[in-house]
Amino acid sequence: MPTVAESCARFAARLRWDDIPPEVRQAAKLHLLDALGCGIAAHGTDAATECRTVVEELGGIAEASVIGGTRLPAASAALANGTLCQALDFDDTHTEAGCHVSAVIGPVVLAEAEACGADGRELLTAFVVGSEISTRVGIAVIPGLETRGLHATPICGIFGGVAACGRLLGDRHRVIVHALGVAGSMASGISATIEDGSQTKPIHSGWAAHAAVLAARLARRGATGPSGVFEGRFGILQALLDGEFARDLGRQVEDLGERWETLNIAFKPYPACHYIHACLEAVEALRKRRDIQIAQIEAIAAQVPEPVIPFVVEPIESKVAPRTPYDAKFSLPYSVAAMLVHGRVDLSTYTEVALRDEAVRALARRVRYEAREFPTYPASFPGAIRLIGRLGEVGAAEVVYQRGSARNPVSETEIREKFRRNASLGIAADSVSELENAILELDRGTDVAAALAPVRSASAELSL
Repeated sequence: MPTVAESCARFAARLRWDDIPPEVRQAAKLHLLDALGCGIAAHGTDAATECRTVVEELGGIAEASVIGGTRLPAASAALANGTLCQALDFDDTHTEAGCHVSAVIGPVVLAEAEACGADGRELLTAFVVGSEISTRVGIAVIPGLETRGLHATPICGIFGGVAACGRLLGDRHRVIVHALGVAGSMASGISATIEDGSQTKPIHSGWAAHAAVLAARLARRGATGPSGVFEGRFGILQALLDGEFARDLGRQVEDLGERWETLNIAFKPYPACHYIHACLEAVEALRKRRDIQIAQIEAIAAQVPEPVIPFVVEPIESKVAPRTPYDAKFSLPYSVAAMLVHGRVDLSTYTEVALRDEAVRALARRVRYEAREFPTYPASFPGAIRLIGRLGEVGAAEVVYQRGSARNPVSETEIREKFRRNASLGIAADSVSELENAILELDRGTDVAAALAPVRSASAELSL
């Protein structure tokens, strides 16, 4: 029987553009567009730019475009862009896998495709390879990762990134196996940032993208890695998860090329932790259905799946009073209160100024929560809200499939509008349109370096 790495490598080496269903091709383009928009918005609002500053200081050969910068080595560009694309927590998530997919795979394929001269179709094929592999690893292991405080995005994303690089470089199956083996020693990431609102989490995506490029290139130069990197006696499943989930992971990779998890990657309508989205959508629906008087609300009861609680509602003392804008993105009380008070949650919700909004802070203190079983979890991130006044319930709503998911999709028009809003925070209007068209026409043989010219011109002079 082939190892998991061998199955992944075989898929990466053999997949061709014509093998990919049209709907998967289109999804790949839209996810890539969405990730780029998030990265440009982060640059434009001066969020998490430290990685770009560091790689610019290090310098090196001009291989790949950096958002708001020049051209740098591919691994450096992947680090800077991966961090930016995840910095606002506005990028997509495969809910069942618990992975931010495109913030890792997008920067990897953009950097390596530009560096090696691949065309748009090759780039998109590699994007699908990376998405399919990182999501399947995540689906199998996410229950064990989260309970141990490990972050799925970098741990699973690096393997998808390595496979995508191997596909772009035209590596043989055996070289990709070695690259995956090398990547196993680089796969890491902890969720401790959730406890104090620090900003390590975006670096996870950048580091996974960076390490993926390096691991692929090391294997190409002859470095070897264990083929049992996943399920072996000393593989990553044993090292991180006491050997659990090996059978599940083996099953997940059996039908690569037949089942397409790229279609199940969910877009984000709100720039906050995905666990909060269903409750935000429920509040938004309530505000549209009736006239909600904030003064009449004595309590807000939120229901979420039990595994979500440590991330967005506990400890309640810090969640009702976020310490930093990034901390607020992981606060259900703050985010729900902001939606009730202002009728929207967008990038302006998570700023230093917004955190001082007394009306929002007061309402956040009225939020209560409880665990509830939802049959749609973990394939989706459900939630429910009840507004309670002096005389009883004011309104109630629940969302079992959050908006942006495959079962509650946003339209292509909405995805493109989100990109334009985000990209307009960093590049001029004509460049926004130019970049949008270039990404959505990559399958027409577009030159990647030329397509990314607007990315290099991004400015940080605009603001929310």
